[in-house]
Amino acid sequence: MAGMGLVSWVVFGLLAGALAKWILPGKDPSGCLVTVALGIAGALLGGLLATFLGFGGISGFDWRSLAVAIAGSLLLLFVWRFLRGK
Repeated sequence: MAGMGLVSWVVFGLLAGALAKWILPGKDPSGCLVTVALGIAGALLGGLLATFLGFGGISGFDWRSLAVAIAGSLLLLFVWRFLRGK
C-alpha cells in the first residue's frame, strides 16, 4: 500500500473496516471515523502478518490485499471486543 495515496488509504480502510463489521456484527459505539481507523489499522496489521508468515504484504488495491486488510480488521475488532469484555 506504499504506492497508494491518502484518499486511497481512507477508501480502502473504510471498505475493509465496514466489511469486517459486517462479517462480525455487534454493538460497537463507533461511527465512520472509527470504521476507517479500524480498516487502515487492520490493513497494516494484516499486511505485516501476511509478510511475516510468507504470504506477501499489501502491494496495492486488489482482491488479495482487500482480503488481507479485512482479516487484519477482523482480528483487531475481535481483540477490541475481547479487551472490552463484550
